[in-house]
Amino acid sequence: MVRISARADYALRACIELARAQDVTPTSDVIAQAQGISQQFVQRILGDMRHAGFVDSTRARRGGYRLATPPDQVTVAEIVRALDGPLFRVHGVAPEQLRYPESAAHLATVWMAVRALLEGLLEGVTLHDLATGRLPAPVAELAPLSQRWDGGPLRTG
Repeated sequence: MVRISARADYALRACIELARAQDVTPTSDVIAQAQGISQQFVQRILGDMRHAGFVDSTRARRGGYRLATPPDQVTVAEIVRALDGPLFRVHGVAPEQLRYPESAAHLATVWMAVRALLEGLLEGVTLHDLATGRLPAPVAELAPLSQRWDGGPLRTG
């Protein structure tokens, strides 16, 4: 099970607001209201994003936040990694570092493939894509497939 923290989800939502703002520098209050997130949480997240180099802030009467990098140059993967760390781990370990008995040795290869797919997908989606709603083809093609899975065991044949 891959989990994205609320912190990473909220950071992406705040960054989407910043990407949409263009020449305006919205305050944390404006972002919080637009996304239905607590202002204090938004302020903490934006502080983390500032320290990670994704967001700049200005203090003044018209102060607020803006993206430090153009939105077409920032990927979902970068933001999630900045807040949550590596995108995929098994028992807290990178898949290539796993050591299984010979009978299960190929499982590490499966985990490496899952990580590659996840990273490839999230590296291919930028803040610009999210802000404009023009998602890359792989996202548009894969999203409907998840609706077919009910969370129960997979059945074949």
